[in-house]
Amino acid sequence: MRAGTSGRVLNDPKGGSFRFDAGAVCLDFAHTGGEGRYAVFETLHEPDDLARWLAEPPLSLVLTEPLTPDDLVEAKALRQAIWVAAHARADGHPLPAGAVETLNRSATAPPLVPALTTGGASAGWAEPVRASQVLSTLAREMIDLLTGPLAHRIRECAGERCPLVFVDSSRPGARRWCSMERCGNRHKLRTHRARQSPPP
Repeated sequence: MRAGTSGRVLNDPKGGSFRFDAGAVCLDFAHTGGEGRYAVFETLHEPDDLARWLAEPPLSLVLTEPLTPDDLVEAKALRQAIWVAAHARADGHPLPAGAVETLNRSATAPPLVPALTTGGASAGWAEPVRASQVLSTLAREMIDLLTGPLAHRIRECAGERCPLVFVDSSRPGARRWCSMERCGNRHKLRTHRARQSPPP
């Protein structure tokens, strides 16, 4: 994956938004929606929704071939595999076979190829830029994460009922919250109220 800052703004269906940096682009992708009870957070309803997500930094890519409904189905399958694998690793459980199979299948396609722009001041992506290359790049990043030195730093937010997962790449390795402005502050507020409450 090309060097760049990960992180996206997540919107709550009940209102409000906050910036969440999962520490890896593949994990940011895992938070674009979900299945079952997480379907209310879905943001990728149409192929164009996925195209817009990919066009934002740090990927900042423009596909040379339009995304199809089948591409969106494949993308959501990979997204679910990343989500499931991340939670399994965070919980210290074996990776589910289905998630492993999906990650491996997506990774078999050629990945995105970085290319310097004219003058060499910045980098883009060598054409053609296809959906299969994007999914391969995301799958490979997740595989590297699951097998690399930060594998034990994949964590679920410590907030109550918050399922967001991230990789803690901070030097001390002490990150507990998806975001200090969200779950971190909520925890501080609950702790403060508990201290102010009279004993029963």
